[in-house]
Amino acid sequence: MPRPTKHDPERGSARIRLLVAARDKIRAKGYAATSVDDLCAVAAVTKGAFFHQFRSKEALGVAVAEYWAETTTAVFDEAPYHVPVDPLDRVLAYVAFRKSIVAGQLAEFTCLVGTLAQEVFESSPSIRDACARSIFGHAETLEADIRAAMMDRGIAGEWTAESLALHTQTVIQGAFVIAKAGNDPGLARESLDHLDRYIRLVFGLPEQESR
Repeated sequence: MPRPTKHDPERGSARIRLLVAARDKIRAKGYAATSVDDLCAVAAVTKGAFFHQFRSKEALGVAVAEYWAETTTAVFDEAPYHVPVDPLDRVLAYVAFRKSIVAGQLAEFTCLVGTLAQEVFESSPSIRDACARSIFGHAETLEADIRAAMMDRGIAGEWTAESLALHTQTVIQGAFVIAKAGNDPGLARESLDHLDRYIRLVFGLPEQESR
């Protein structure tokens, strides 16, 4: 997911300040290592204000996953990969856009809901399901372009637009894990280069063909 816009924790409602604090802290430290006290300190709110907004830390986890989905959807809706006329060009431009935002510190570009899902998939089904809605919902936004590209090129087989859209997210989330393990954003960018090659391959397009 994209790097967030910087927010001043003194601005906005207590709820929004807590959500922004949770988004940033969880990406940097993980869910378990992020305490309610941490979030209150960053958001400049009292613990009473926290529990006025969220009945528990788990409820905050669900809310921040939903906040992530809402705010990143707006970013992707306005992204330049929608501009090309050819649907396959749009799919490849999407991969290029994802690569372009792999920059800065790891916590600035890795995916909140991917991080949460890996950590709490068994311990908190409600957070896991909120993360799933975000990840699968984002994948669905790619399906129309993939399906149109398949129709343009007469491609039909064992794979579908849905399966390729999900595969893009598999590679992206895996790229974030590899980047974290190696402490190297370059590893994520290399993975996205391979994703570009793979998409070109399944569509019968020469690597780096100028179109």
